[in-house]
Amino acid sequence: MSARQSGRRDRRRSPGSRRLLGAALMVLFGAFLPWVATAAGNVSGVRGAGLWTMYAAVLGIAGAIIRSQVLAAVHAAVLAVVALALPLWQVLHLANLVGFSGWAPGPGLVLTVGGGVLAGSAAVSLFRASRGALPTD
Repeated sequence: MSARQSGRRDRRRSPGSRRLLGAALMVLFGAFLPWVATAAGNVSGVRGAGLWTMYAAVLGIAGAIIRSQVLAAVHAAVLAVVALALPLWQVLHLANLVGFSGWAPGPGLVLTVGGGVLAGSAAVSLFRASRGALPTD
């Protein structure tokens, strides 16, 4: 008798869900850390685009909790797009304003981009797992 037949739910999470949770936590912590380091001081992520990455990280945490792999994959894809596009925009915008001298990317920016890459990996994994779980007639 399997776990489904006995009425018990399988409590194990897929590797994609665990990866999504890790990515969301990376992005969440990265939003509060400095994104830009200058001689005048550090600029925190939540003072700019990091606020939106924080919102996307909360969405990613919700995606890691839900059971539907398709919905979790959509959450992971949204997190990946936001966590990659906004830091890239921030760097290009800053480079356009002052060039590449006098500032360096902070740990929050690097952590957010890393979380975005991990979320993209989780999205691909969850999409593949959801396609394998579909019944074939």
